[in-house]
Amino acid sequence: MAGTSSIPPPFDSPPDGTRVRIRLTPKAGANRIGDVVADADGYGRLKVQVSAVPEKGKANKALLKLLSKSWGVGMRRLDLIAGAKDRNKTVRIAGEPAETLAMLDEWLQGRNKE
Repeated sequence: MAGTSSIPPPFDSPPDGTRVRIRLTPKAGANRIGDVVADADGYGRLKVQVSAVPEKGKANKALLKLLSKSWGVGMRRLDLIAGAKDRNKTVRIAGEPAETLAMLDEWLQGRNKE
């Protein structure tokens, strides 16, 4: 993920949990989490691809399942709060924001070393 240091992280933490901004590509060749990219407003978004089709919420369910597995958090902690029918989505992770942000920052730093 070289060159992404000037892009803000895709996470923030309001009092009700931690929000993650995502740019989802459905019907991809595989399920994978990519780099952090800047959106038109300058916010960081995590690029995610899923092989599921964007019909009847299948791509959204695949997104939540991939995030749950990658971050080691239960599906019950994840909630799609914006963008159900859009590529730009916001996922909320329930739980203590400081702990969740620390986990996400560590996860992101680990990806930067790959």
